[in-house]
This record gives sequence, C-alpha cells and structure tokens, in this order.
Amino acid sequence: MTMHKTGTREQWLAARLDLLDAEKALTRQGDELAQRRRDLPWVRVEKDYRFDTDEGPASLADLFRGRSQLLVYHFMFGPDYKAGCISCSAIADGFNGFAVHLANHDVMLWAASRAPLPKLQAFKQRMDWTFPWASSQSSDFNSDFNVAFTEDQQRSGSREYNYRPGRATTESMLPPAVVGSAAKSGVAPLAYLRELPGLSAFVLEDGVVYHTYSAYSRGLDGLWGMYQWLDRAPKGRNEQGIWWRHHDSYDAVAG
Repeated sequence: MTMHKTGTREQWLAARLDLLDAEKALTRQGDELAQRRRDLPWVRVEKDYRFDTDEGPASLADLFRGRSQLLVYHFMFGPDYKAGCISCSAIADGFNGFAVHLANHDVMLWAASRAPLPKLQAFKQRMDWTFPWASSQSSDFNSDFNVAFTEDQQRSGSREYNYRPGRATTESMLPPAVVGSAAKSGVAPLAYLRELPGLSAFVLEDGVVYHTYSAYSRGLDGLWGMYQWLDRAPKGRNEQGIWWRHHDSYDAVAG
C-alpha cells in the first residue's frame, strides 16, 4: 500500500488550484528576473579571443554567424579529459533540438571547451550532436569567464566561481560523486575540477561585442531539460548522488 497521502478527486482539485496560484506567482517572478537580466549593463569585450572551430580559426564575433546575440555554454571538457563531463553532457543532450530554433530567432548557441578541437569533434560524433562546439584552448576565454583554473589557483584557493571566492582544494576533500564523475571523463579528480560549467551571453552591435550575462552552478538548473520533467514526475528528482551518465552508457549498465 502506498505511503503517500491519498484523497478524492475533489480534494486533489482543491489542492491543485492552490498550487496553481503558487505556480503562477513563480512564473511572474521568473518573468521579472528575466527582465532584470536584460537590464544589466553591457560590458565591452576588449580582448581578442580566438577559437578553433569546424570551419577553422574564429574570433568571438565570428561565432555570431550573422546573428546579433550569442549564448556560449562553458562545457567541462579540459585538455586532459578523455570524454565530456557527464553533467554537461546531460545538459547538452537538449541542445540539438532547440539550437535550430534559436538560430532562426537571431541567437547563436555554441559550446566552448579547452580541449583541443579533434577531441571535441570525436566526442560530438559519439554523442550524435550537431550544435556548434569550439575549442578555446588557444585563448584566455575560459579563465577570463571564471570556468577554468590553474593548478596553483586550485591549490591556493585564489579563484572565483559563481561570483564568490574559491577555497583551496585537495583530493582528500573531494566527495565520492566528484571522484566518480571524474572517472567517467577519464581524468584525475583535481584536473576534472579545474574546469567548471557556466553560461555566458553576448550581443554584437555596430561591430562591437558586449558581454551581457553569465550564470554558474545552480544558475544553470533551467538548462537541465531532464530536471524540468522530473520536477513534474510523481517522485520528483528522487536521487541520491549522481545517477546520470553519458546517454550511450545506459544500456551497458542495464545489461
């Protein structure tokens, strides 16, 4: 017998209507937050960032591909990784479907990582992804946007992430979930954490690129398509630790 509370249809409907009011309030609050994002001052990008792409070398302005807006997902795939981070991969699994819609609404979506382009291309083919993915290994792009760190920064804690100062990190401090995630990327745990996820937005106006917004950590929750579904499932996220994996690895686990 279920341990969850049960009730009549009438009781359910009364509770659902009460919840609907709360959902509507949250939606309105989300609209207000979106407007506040758009109201942030734009910061001119002065540095000439360079990228390696499928079409050859590119500047940040080149990534716009004729659009006026650019969204870059900072994908955790460092030079030492053998595969992309499983969490970034779970987020990126949704990119194929909506990247084409964004591109036809004046917004280009890219992923960017510090791994060399051939590694990104091989993993992209493995995952059957079609969205554009650039290697930023030849520039300071990832470090300037606070998603890549040196070994010295990691050891000393002299880094910033999610607009907060970091802390010194040693392998003994890492939780099993991080160690397991690093193993799935084929990289040592500390090297794994020298990359972190994020999203940055840019606008191109009169030939000038401006940085308009960046988000990190739980600020990326809305990009996790699977979580938007799980939050509406009867048991919610119902998780203990990191349960997801690369999407082509489930069958092997299920046996």
